[in-house]
Amino acid sequence: MHAEAVVRKPLVTGGKTVHDVTDDICKRVEEKPAKSWLLAMAISLGLLTFGAYAVFRLVWDGIGSWGLNKTVGWAWDITNFVWWVGIGHAGTLISAILLLFRQRWRMSINRAAEAMTIFAVICALQFPLLHMGRPWIGALWALPLPNTYGSLWVNFNSPLLWDVFAISTYFSVSLVFWYIGLIPDFATIRDRATGLRQKIYGTLSFGWDGAAKTWSRYETVALVLAGLATPLVLSVHTIVSFDFATSVIPGWHTTIFPPYFVAGAIFSGFAMVLTLLLVTRKVYKLEDYITMEHMELMNIIIMVTGSIVGVAYITELFIAWYSGVEGEQYAFLNRVSGPYAWAYWSMMTCNVISPQLFWFKKIRTNIAATFVISIIVNIGMWFERFVIIVTSLHRDFLPSSWAMFYPTWVDMGVYIFTFGLFFTLFFLFAKFFPVINMAEVKSIVKATGEKTDK
Repeated sequence: MHAEAVVRKPLVTGGKTVHDVTDDICKRVEEKPAKSWLLAMAISLGLLTFGAYAVFRLVWDGIGSWGLNKTVGWAWDITNFVWWVGIGHAGTLISAILLLFRQRWRMSINRAAEAMTIFAVICALQFPLLHMGRPWIGALWALPLPNTYGSLWVNFNSPLLWDVFAISTYFSVSLVFWYIGLIPDFATIRDRATGLRQKIYGTLSFGWDGAAKTWSRYETVALVLAGLATPLVLSVHTIVSFDFATSVIPGWHTTIFPPYFVAGAIFSGFAMVLTLLLVTRKVYKLEDYITMEHMELMNIIIMVTGSIVGVAYITELFIAWYSGVEGEQYAFLNRVSGPYAWAYWSMMTCNVISPQLFWFKKIRTNIAATFVISIIVNIGMWFERFVIIVTSLHRDFLPSSWAMFYPTWVDMGVYIFTFGLFFTLFFLFAKFFPVINMAEVKSIVKATGEKTDK
């Protein structure tokens, strides 16, 4: 018997059974790597290798190999850090908040989004570590550890230290949440495997037996972790915004940053999820599990958060004018019409205008348009961070100290390194881990009344 809601579109199409779900997802893990996967992995490793050389030169030659100067002391490093942290936001929102709100459409996309979160935070971590110059010496000083220097403690009043606590907590909770969700699926692969593969997935599944009590504990832990992770969705990027908002620099000293940064993080995170899933569903032939319904709902979230970001941009301009503070007014005039105006208007076009196209159903249900706009959004969000950081610094209160920032090949190489790292990790995940949460998708199939046998 096949039952289908008359109001809502089915979240799993193609008349799939529970057995089909297991077969379709497990065979991507069990089969030999496809040529397309090998090609993508080769490109990713090429980027990683080139980027690793740039990292080596950075560590060997020092931070002076970046394009920083006395006026612009932060540039691509902090821009890329904030960008990667923002990309990691959608995973926790999809996994935690949508779980608490019982949104079943998250079930096909939460696994990949959670993985993306973890990999993005790993990429973000590279920038503060490398900015230390000698991270093997300086990294420990970012932690409040007892020492023999008097004791020399970290500055607990600094938002940079708050970043350490917030992002490490976010990473830890996200990693545990992601792995807990993988355990039942690892057990499914274990039960189908033989030899060494069975031993590996048996170890990863932690002895999962599928008993009623085991499932009960699993669901309890998932809810507890969702409750812990939900405040992190709001707090992490709020604290990242404090890196700027607690300063007195025009363009940074503003109270709108926390909600503005959180909305922007969700905005860019969902765009990256769309970019990755549109490719994954095509390559792995998962169109019956990651459907156009999922794409449309994510596009609506991008449209809403993009509108919030647009309102924040306009509010910034209004408050700068209304404040009557000459330095603040000039900072925003410089953004709009100064030497970096091209970056500002690129940001406005990508982040404010392009998401409004999703008001049209034909566009938000079009795969090609969705893919292009998702990339445009992430380009725009990178420009947003660049505009906030570089254009606020390069012209300060003293015209004699004004300077321009020009990135060097090392700046670009380190950024490429994080791309290579991100996609290498994601491709390995997509090949050796189930990219869709089988256990949860099976509950959708059962709930719709479809057959559970062949």
